Amino acid sequence: MSTGELLQIEPLELQFPFELKKQISCSMQLSNKSDSYVAFKVKTTNPKKYCVRPNTGVVIPHSTCDVVVTMQAQKEAPPDLQCKDKFLLQCVVASPGSTAKDITTEMFSKESGKHVDECKLKVLYVQPPQPPSPVHEGSEEGYSPRTSVSDNGVVNHNPDLNVDIAMYGRLITLHNNTCGVQVKSLVSKLTEEKQSVIKLNNKLEQEIETLRRRGNKSGGIPFVYLVAVGLIGILLGYILKK
Repeated sequence: MSTGELLQIEPLELQFPFELKKQISCSMQLSNKSDSYVAFKVKTTNPKKYCVRPNTGVVIPHSTCDVVVTMQAQKEAPPDLQCKDKFLLQCVVASPGSTAKDITTEMFSKESGKHVDECKLKVLYVQPPQPPSPVHEGSEEGYSPRTSVSDNGVVNHNPDLNVDIAMYGRLITLHNNTCGVQVKSLVSKLTEEKQSVIKLNNKLEQEIETLRRRGNKSGGIPFVYLVAVGLIGILLGYILKK
């Protein structure tokens, strides 16, 4: 900040983040700490290149005024981003109640014996801010790299990877346990069915034996019973194989 007799100026260097074919603006603030009305005028060594708004004005006592400087789009970049352009801010005490309409060129003329406070401002071109790094598709899907390679070629594992592996192992164990319970339940059910068929078969054999005894007395066993026994035997053999 420049502490002049009339206005304080911040900053003293106009910095433009230089980009080709793009208008770039920066601003400076003029502060009037006195009890007087102060008129100002902004000049530049390259008026075709810059647009200053406002380039003239009045700063009332104990107030501030912002001045915006816009650089026109440039087709070529200067070597090493060096700029020789300069600005000059002139300030004079104005009559109380003055406005920008009351400012004239003669007010800043030193020939009239008036005191004109002047401050030179430099122009600097700086590198524009770098855009953020592109996000990898894997990161967008919630995946983040888990390993890194140090300078000596050693692979460093992220501790989060161990946590994920442990969690995956627990899920596999839980899945296996669940499958084991289902298999045991199925085996138990088949065993019960097998025992029921065996009991039924034993009962039928007893009934066949009883019928056979009766048949011997009456002259033979009915054909229907023989067919039923054959079907039951086939069914029992199928279940035993399972």
